[in-house]
Amino acid sequence: MAKKQEAEKELQAKQAELQDAGHLLMEKENIESEADSSLIESIKSNLAQPAGDFDWDADEKKFGNYSNEDREKMEHMYDGTFHSITKGEIISGTVVTINSKDVVLNIGFKSDGLVSVSEFRDMPDLKKGDQVDVYVESQEDANGQLVLSRKRAKTQRSWERINEALEKDEIIEGYVKSRTKGGLIVDIIGVEAFLPGSQIDIKPIRDYDIYVGKTMEFKVVKINHEFKNVVVSHKVLIEDDLENQKTEIVAKLEKGQILEGTVKNITDFGVFIDLGGVDGLLHITDISWGRIEHPREVLSLDQKINVVVLDFDDEKKRIALGLKQLTPHPWQSLSQDIQIGSKVKGKIVTVADYGAFLEIIPGVEGLIHVSEMSWSQNLRSPQEFLKVGDEVEAQVLTLDRDERKMSLGIKQLTPDPWQQAATKYPVGSQHKAVVKNMTNFGVFVELEDGIDGLIHISDLSWSKKVNHPNEFTKVGETLDVVVLELDVDNRKLSLGHKQLEENPWDTFETIFNVDSVHQGTVLKVTDKGSIVALPYGVEGFVPTKHAIKEDGQPLKAEEVAEFKVIEFNKENKRIVISHSRIWEDARAEARMEEFDKRKKEAKASTVAVKKVKDSVEKSTLGDLSVLAQLKEQMEGAENDARKGGKPEDK
Repeated sequence: MAKKQEAEKELQAKQAELQDAGHLLMEKENIESEADSSLIESIKSNLAQPAGDFDWDADEKKFGNYSNEDREKMEHMYDGTFHSITKGEIISGTVVTINSKDVVLNIGFKSDGLVSVSEFRDMPDLKKGDQVDVYVESQEDANGQLVLSRKRAKTQRSWERINEALEKDEIIEGYVKSRTKGGLIVDIIGVEAFLPGSQIDIKPIRDYDIYVGKTMEFKVVKINHEFKNVVVSHKVLIEDDLENQKTEIVAKLEKGQILEGTVKNITDFGVFIDLGGVDGLLHITDISWGRIEHPREVLSLDQKINVVVLDFDDEKKRIALGLKQLTPHPWQSLSQDIQIGSKVKGKIVTVADYGAFLEIIPGVEGLIHVSEMSWSQNLRSPQEFLKVGDEVEAQVLTLDRDERKMSLGIKQLTPDPWQQAATKYPVGSQHKAVVKNMTNFGVFVELEDGIDGLIHISDLSWSKKVNHPNEFTKVGETLDVVVLELDVDNRKLSLGHKQLEENPWDTFETIFNVDSVHQGTVLKVTDKGSIVALPYGVEGFVPTKHAIKEDGQPLKAEEVAEFKVIEFNKENKRIVISHSRIWEDARAEARMEEFDKRKKEAKASTVAVKKVKDSVEKSTLGDLSVLAQLKEQMEGAENDARKGGKPEDK
């Protein structure tokens, strides 16, 4: 506050001097404009005059009482007390004074600089005469004071040191300040750097807080100059140390060697074991002879276990480990009483598309193929029969102790239903069956567990044309069937549904004979023609050219019209009909009637002419001219009748 008041007083004094100087200049101009040169000289003579012995050229001759040589020497000494500084420069300064607010520094400039005492909190023992680096922010502020910053100088020096550490791959020390998302914040000589969690140690760290407040060594791994971001790593220091240990450990490894290790990490596919500086992989398949879903079922983090070396790669430092190999294989302890045909019990451990695996004892499994789960020939999904965890009984079908393979069956525990099929399902017998599956060519049904049969698509209906079985039935429905064929040896059963009724096409043949006319409704229109619903639930086909109405327009869906049968095929259950034929035949019949009528008229005229001729030849009386005229009229009528022609010629 005192500095501000002094600055304001100094500013007011300068303004007063400027005003006085302005008044004097104005007076001088007025005097010179009003007086002549003599008057001006008179006024000048009245001004203060220097002493008579004052030498105006003394400055050119010498400076005060100094000779030219002394003057040059003094100027050189004076210039040596000042330094040329620029904004943004980092220079060294000497502490002159320390008060409660500022630290005064002498940097050899025309004025001393002030730095806030808060920037020296890391130097509690700071005293007069100490040398410190400062950053020149400005040569002169509003008060003419030199502006310095130790904080910026320290930060810039720190950045230079950090960049140097990155370029030279040097180790640098830092203080862990706090924890943040994904890692730690580290103070590197005043610059905050980020230490990712993955770069703290070679093993996964679950608690970052234990590192807060510690001073550790790091290597700078990345610098973003644009955003002033620094990434450091402590892990690389450990890896460098461990690399030599790995080489030494791997060099001493042998297959079959048993080592002690610590569970370092657990994944879905296996466990990583720390062998004291080098990691080895214990695959999930090498943990237990029995089947496990996840390694956590057997092992836990930081657990110490013994493992055996299965294989290793000197170059890639990869080591394959085993745990189950430390115990005998369960197949070696499998009871000798288990032979082909034996019944065994166990638990389902895996269900696949092709079958299920039954674990008899831990490490000994047998495959139950889907075809061995049911006597049914219609193979279904194993999930319909079994699920993981089920305890079931099965029969041993094949057994190979050397290859450690075993196949099992469930259906063998129940009688084969096909042994009684010839008695229960003779040809012609009627039964009820459940729809199990459908294909383009037919429907698979089940009469009982293990007895399946096929209803061909052509044996579903007498009258309705079925393009796909799903138009007629659906899975899960019950159908009445009749046995058409039975092949016990090949386990095949041919069934029919339409055979439960008499063939209506024998009757349809008498109703829908060729040229018979019936009323129908257009159900569907396609590019080739239309499907028409006829009486008695029969469908007929109308070719496109036969679906044209008398007005030239085609028939549309749901339109009702009359149709004439132009083709009937009993074997293929096909009826071809035509709507155009009805009105075309009506027109042809009308033309024929017209033709017959004209033909009769022409015949009558011919008879009349003949009678006239006969009469003329016999008669000797009468007017010949009248007879000639009558003859001419009759011949004209006959010619007109001839010109009419036949209907087929039009």
